[in-house]
Amino acid sequence: MIFTEFRFLLFFAIVFGIYWALRSNGQRKAWILICSYVFYGAWDWRFLSLIIGSTLVDYMVGLQLGKPETSPRARRSWLLVSLCVNLGALAFFKYANFFADSAVGLFGWLGLPINSVTLGIVLPVGISFYTFQTLSYSIDIYRG
Repeated sequence: MIFTEFRFLLFFAIVFGIYWALRSNGQRKAWILICSYVFYGAWDWRFLSLIIGSTLVDYMVGLQLGKPETSPRARRSWLLVSLCVNLGALAFFKYANFFADSAVGLFGWLGLPINSVTLGIVLPVGISFYTFQTLSYSIDIYRG
């Protein structure tokens, strides 16, 4: 779904209308979250699990970081979970083929030719943006 298409205008009008018809702030947040997933899934539904997983990890980390009884060591561990999951996914999608090609080149240079490994990984739209947004959420809660 592209912003200049008529279907986006229709989608936006429906989302906007229902948003203002909802009374509570919690309902509005849930509606926007669902609509955001629908919008992202309109590009390629197969990557919805990636953005939903990132959301769930950082939501759970945020809940743990927000507890006043959480020790400083546990807080650092929870922040590390968020960093590893999110940056790990980003690194995999952005750099897996680069490292595979580099390894083939290195082994070839060492005289140990190996078959080229191409994973055919498609880079999800906006992965860097939403990864750093969810990380900023966790870091902000960590810093208080």
